[in-house]
Amino acid sequence: MYDIAIIGSGPAGASAAIFAAKAGKNVVMFDSGKSITAKAWIENHYGINEIEGPKLLQSGQEQAEKFGAELVKAEVSEIKEDAELYTIQTDQGAFDTSHIIFATGMSVKAAEQFGLDITEGTEPRVAKIIKVNERGRTEKPKVWAAGTVAGVSVHTIVTAGDGARVAINVISELNGERYVDHDMMK
Repeated sequence: MYDIAIIGSGPAGASAAIFAAKAGKNVVMFDSGKSITAKAWIENHYGINEIEGPKLLQSGQEQAEKFGAELVKAEVSEIKEDAELYTIQTDQGAFDTSHIIFATGMSVKAAEQFGLDITEGTEPRVAKIIKVNERGRTEKPKVWAAGTVAGVSVHTIVTAGDGARVAINVISELNGERYVDHDMMK
């Protein structure tokens, strides 16, 4: 069983996976292959002069895997709720988790099928988003959303930061105290 399942592995999802896996949580992230970042050319990402979207995606996913996150290249077809346990179904099998982070970019399809509250988008060309509170939590217990699908932004650096922010909130809840990840130079 996973502590955290992240639906989406673009900037928000991979960033959430990096923080959660580095914190020692058992993490799985799902990549449907439909990230809008795959079509992007990026020159406004802190610390990177310029990069093609597919390379940014690959780099983030590899960094998450380095810390122990499992990457499943599959689309989520169904989510079942049983008390406080969730089962995520894909064509590659079923995955049990206690927490879910939706980081599905411009798509609310899986969230709608799961019955989450959806509202009008706040960014240009983003029609719908998942309704969340200030911490990224949805109305369902242990279900969160980050990045574009949570109404934050379509900019990769902003969505990546939001993925980290929401992951820190989930980690803090799992740990029972505020989580801080701040490494020192070796």
